[in-house]
This record gives sequence, structure tokens and C-alpha cells, in this order.
Amino acid sequence: MLEARAAVKNLHAYRPPLAGRTGLRLDFNESTVGCSPRVLARLRSLDAELLARYPEREPLEREVASFLGLDPAQVLLTNGVDEAIHLLCSTYLDPGDEALIVVPTFAMYAIFAQAEDARVIEVRAGDNFTFPTQDLLAKLSSRTRLIAVANPNNPTGAAVAGEVLVQIVQAAPHAAVLVDEAYFEFHGETLIDRAFVHSTGQIDNLFVARTFSKAYGLAGLRIGILAGETRQMAMVRRMASPYSVNAAALAVLPEALQDQGYVGRYVAQVLNNRERLQQELGNLGLHYWPSHANFVLVRVGSAHSEFVQALRQRGILVRDRHFDPGCEGCVRITVGSNEQTETLVRALREVVEQLGLPKELPNRLPTEVRA
Repeated sequence: MLEARAAVKNLHAYRPPLAGRTGLRLDFNESTVGCSPRVLARLRSLDAELLARYPEREPLEREVASFLGLDPAQVLLTNGVDEAIHLLCSTYLDPGDEALIVVPTFAMYAIFAQAEDARVIEVRAGDNFTFPTQDLLAKLSSRTRLIAVANPNNPTGAAVAGEVLVQIVQAAPHAAVLVDEAYFEFHGETLIDRAFVHSTGQIDNLFVARTFSKAYGLAGLRIGILAGETRQMAMVRRMASPYSVNAAALAVLPEALQDQGYVGRYVAQVLNNRERLQQELGNLGLHYWPSHANFVLVRVGSAHSEFVQALRQRGILVRDRHFDPGCEGCVRITVGSNEQTETLVRALREVVEQLGLPKELPNRLPTEVRA
């Protein structure tokens, strides 16, 4: 009888709660206002001939490379950051190799590594989710072949200083180091310039991922970026399907890139409302962690499920993160537009009063979360 590989049978499947997502979607860190009108106009102009052809991504990779200040050979467009992670695992991990991740973090790093029959080594974040640099370095071994770091991190919103990331890259020259900058636009700091554009030395084991799912509002089209050193990217490209990025996504990408005014206005709203939300959470007596992304993690305590349900009853979806390491009793809230934040704040005040929160005193004070 046909059976899947043991590594696949042992995987813990990641099934996000996508069903029944009606209302104000503050649960998956998507754009809450959607893509640029220029993107929609281009989508409406697509014709049957374009959809009948296999997509060609190389011209768009040249455009993206120019936007990032890179050589086209350093850039691969992917089917979201998920494909980028999958490609790195397939390119560099053999059975028995080790992949290091700092938890809590995005689940797909571990899943794709385990699918290659690699051993995932989890390093717990420090107090207030500070980045455990020394703990991670202490876990390096000759079997370490992949290190994945989300910067800023999901679900905590914590950020890692560039110098720390470079230190890790240099300490593990035999490992592929992925810095996932999915929330770059809300953070404003990148390793691309330091490592690839203005680098004075050769860094050939660093990869940086970006996405158009968040600030650009293109989550439904699934398009991301993987950037790295030319020779290593040639190896990754060998593993990539030539048609993994669909024609519609490629067709609208130039409009998305060129309408930076639209993206900038949305990001500015999110940054202002992130501060407003954090202030409101503090005023309500709820413990939160200052964020560098487009969401805020808040500790509700034992009433986390009731909190999520009470907001859903008011038409607002948020994400229960109680089962993530170190996130007991926590809920993640995506930050949206001015009007959406007004709606959220009113609902939060009602729910906090309804549930009699906070029921437990916070065990830490909110502090800047950065290593």
C-alpha cells in the first residue's frame, strides 16, 4: 500500500481558521483597505490571451531588482514568502540536518524544514520576547544548515537589530540564514541594503524575503520576493517551478510598485493607529508588547477565548495566539485604518467591561521589544 514519507506523516499540519471570516478582518495581518486602485484597474484590463499564456516572471524580476537596488540575478519572485521558505528548505536541508528557529514565530519555518526530514531546534525568546542571540549562537553545530528569523517577528511584533542578524550570518557560514521581512514597510529597516547593496564583504549565506501580501494588499494573488547572493540564488532557482507566480500577479506588480504614494499613506495610517491602539490597551489595563509590525500582541489572560468571541459578536475578527510558545492568554490584533481603529476601540472598551478585564495582573510591563 502506498504511504507518504515518515517525515510527512509526522508533520503537524498548519490549518489557519479561514472559514467564516465575515466582518472587520483584524486576524490575519492582511491589508484592511485593499490594494491600490491602479492595481484593480490593471486587473480589469487583463485579457484572454494573457491568461492563456504561461507566465513569464523574468522581466518583472528585473523591475523588482531595480526597485530594490539589486542585480536581477539576486532576485527570485515566489508564490508568497511561503514558497521562498519551501525553496530554501528544499535547496539546503538533507535528512538529519538541523534548522534553528526562535519561537514563537511563523509556523511554516518548522513545517517546511520537518518536511525535508530535518531536525528543528527551537530557541525560546527571552523576557518580553527579546531576541535570544547568545542562546541561538550556543545551539549552532556542524549540522546547522538553516536559520530562520522573522524581522519583525510574528506574532510578537519584536524586531532584531541589523548588527545582531549580521553576527548570526557570520557565525554560521555553513547555514542558509533567512531573514523574513514580511512586515518591512511597517518597520522601515532592512538587511538588503547592508548585505547586498552597500556591503563591503561577501555574504553568501544570507537570504531576505519580502511580500506584497501586507502593505500592498495583494495577499490573494500570492507574490513574494526572495533575495540573496547571486551564486546561491542560482541554486535556489534550480528548485523553483518556472510558473509558480501566476500571470495576474505578474501583470499588476508594476502598478503596485509604482504607486508608492498609496502604500505610504496606508502605512502612515497603520503606524499612527498602532500607537493609538497600544495607548488604548494600556488605558484599559491590558498588557501588550510594543510592535514594529501592523499588529499588536496583547495578553488577555484566561478569558482569551471569550475575548475573541465577544469581538466576533461585534463583527470584529482577531487571532487567538494562546497556543504559541510563551503566548499563553494572548490575542493578536491587526491594525487598520482610522475608521476601523475607531470601531475597534469602541468594541474593546465594551468587551473589557463585559468580561471584567483585566482579571489577572500583567506579569511584565510593556517595554520596547528589540534586540
